[in-house]
Amino acid sequence: QVQLVESGGGLVQAGGSLRLSCTASGRTFSRYVMAWFRQAPGKEREFVATINWTGGNRYYADSVKGRFTISRDNAKNAVYLQMNTLKPEDTAVYYCAAVQAAVDVTRSNMYEYWGQGTQVTVSS
Repeated sequence: QVQLVESGGGLVQAGGSLRLSCTASGRTFSRYVMAWFRQAPGKEREFVATINWTGGNRYYADSVKGRFTISRDNAKNAVYLQMNTLKPEDTAVYYCAAVQAAVDVTRSNMYEYWGQGTQVTVSS
């Protein structure tokens, strides 16, 4: 069992930055693929970024590529999402997710564990 807790959301102006954190319980954190998803009001949950066990492989949605960076610290059981040059369309609840293995890491239904989400609001 893995429990995930996100933090770091808030209100920021367009062009600003935020850093989201996700802390995981459990001693096997390093064995999990971690990801960030987001869900805007009235929209489906969408993939944002993912990182493999070692942090050597990262993959991003086209909409955030070049602006967002996912990273992890296995010693701290944490995964991060650095978000720069934020846009109003980035406004959403951001969720941290974990899975040991997945055929398609961009699909939300592949993930076993989810956090409660943290709100990010970008004003224009």
